[in-house]
Amino acid sequence: MDATLTKRIEQLRHWLAQHDYDALLIPHEDEYLGEYVPEHNERLHWATGFTGSAGAAVITRDKAAIFVDGRYVVQVRKQVPAGLFDYCHLIDEPPVQWAQQQLPKGAKLAIDARMHSAAWYKRTQRALDGALTLVSVEQNPIESLWDDRPAPLNSPAILLGEEKTGRASLDKRQTIGQQLADQSLDAAVLTQPDAVCWLLNIRGRDIPRLPVVLTQAIIKQSGDVTVFIDPNRLPEGFDAHVGEGVSVAHPDSLVDALQALTGQRVLIDPNGANAWTLDTLQQAQVTVVEAQDLCALEKAAKNPQEIAGMRACHVRDGVAVTRFLAWFDRQVDAGERPDEAVLADTLYQFRQQDDQLVDLSFDTISAAGGNAAMCHYNHNNQPKPSVIESNNVYLVDSGGQYYDGTTDITRTVPVGECSAEIKKAFTLVLKGHIALATARFPKGTSGSQLDALARQYLWQHGYDFDHGTGHGVGHFLDVHEGPQRISKAPNSVALLPGMVVSNEPGYYRAEAFGIRIENLELIEEKPTEGDMTTMLGFASLTRAPIDRRLVDVSLLSEAEIQWWNRYHQTVWDEVSPSLDEQDQAWLKQATAPLSR
Repeated sequence: MDATLTKRIEQLRHWLAQHDYDALLIPHEDEYLGEYVPEHNERLHWATGFTGSAGAAVITRDKAAIFVDGRYVVQVRKQVPAGLFDYCHLIDEPPVQWAQQQLPKGAKLAIDARMHSAAWYKRTQRALDGALTLVSVEQNPIESLWDDRPAPLNSPAILLGEEKTGRASLDKRQTIGQQLADQSLDAAVLTQPDAVCWLLNIRGRDIPRLPVVLTQAIIKQSGDVTVFIDPNRLPEGFDAHVGEGVSVAHPDSLVDALQALTGQRVLIDPNGANAWTLDTLQQAQVTVVEAQDLCALEKAAKNPQEIAGMRACHVRDGVAVTRFLAWFDRQVDAGERPDEAVLADTLYQFRQQDDQLVDLSFDTISAAGGNAAMCHYNHNNQPKPSVIESNNVYLVDSGGQYYDGTTDITRTVPVGECSAEIKKAFTLVLKGHIALATARFPKGTSGSQLDALARQYLWQHGYDFDHGTGHGVGHFLDVHEGPQRISKAPNSVALLPGMVVSNEPGYYRAEAFGIRIENLELIEEKPTEGDMTTMLGFASLTRAPIDRRLVDVSLLSEAEIQWWNRYHQTVWDEVSPSLDEQDQAWLKQATAPLSR
């Protein structure tokens, strides 16, 4: 058993006894509640050894449990000692439900209110109904026990010019201020760093994969903003860059600024703001209005300059991916069998040849054979990366953060000759991808209303996939951006022109193979000849070939073959000029027209 983790659990239990608490809940989230957590805020990893991107733990005085979803059921058993923790499913047996079963009625469950959303806190309080008492602690015990805690990165802010953002910060702030005025609101607390960075046209490198500075802000009806960040992190020219009406305050002064809103009507997003923020405002006698962050839709619907940047970076990203795929085939033809880590690193090296690359947009999913059946597989969490398997597929899901946009692409490619069953599954996934890519829909349509288009052919054969079909993507921001998405889960957010979403149906057979085809799509207006003269539809941004060797052409309609040929002609036209002769020859055959 891990001696270090054993000691840490003992220290946490001593803390529970000292403060007369019965249990401690440790989520993966930090105070910003984002998908990505910087190293110095990886509290769940410190307490359990678990490195996944979602999960939680509960420590009682005599038991402990760790909770993960289906993506991590294998990984958690490799990283977290069974002698210390029970393994539980995050969705089927949530942490608070487990604690309720383990503890007597009225027991005190300690939480750090900064690590939980306001919506979660209110929902959990209602569900508990006195069965357990949630106690918000003043200081997280992990912060006092974590002796070798890494220092925050605190990267300098990057000023992103209007040639990339398309709008001045002052214009954005005045728009949000007017929306506040229209709703008779005095102010809004912006708790999500990507919203603040979008609003001020800044970026940063505080967190790997997410180009933000960790900051929060308060915006007034006037459009004036107070941003809570160490002034030393702001480069020369910041004041001129953001324009008038922006003041800078140290993060430690946030509590005073929230309390100073006494008597005002203030908006917070209950899903993006933590419970501590809500509690601080309520104690200050603020009238809290809970609604979606006003920056969300403004940020999601890209303006023409942002769209131009997204198009440009996808062509360059397509060049890198094409070079990698051509190199991969040469390796296979030569009898080489690289492992997943070598493949991920090589793809990264191709992307690094672009001087506009800032970072990857997420950890590359480089998955050989049966590993591809785990849709969020990460070879870094394995004792040893697997080598690619002959007569099976290799799946690579990757993306880049560029100064002019964000990319996310998945390609599944054969290693040798694949079975008819794999080709059938691949083609059904492809048909769903094309069905969504060619969809037309009226304004007001949400992603959940389109989700079945991508699943219909899989469903006809008794297949499905257990993840969403599409997520929003930011402009040199979060690769998983809301509020739009395409999934089975009901979602009332209408898709708008300028939004970017992924189109990524898949199919996964446990321990055998996994298939996913992902392009990013721009939502744009499409003229029609019907009564509704303007409909919405998708335009593919991604520029890299889809592997023809896995296609069973007999399963495709003529319209689907025409889509394939149009798409691959575009890939050839836009990518081939940037390739050398060898890679051009590879791309020529990869984009050759399909026919029966």
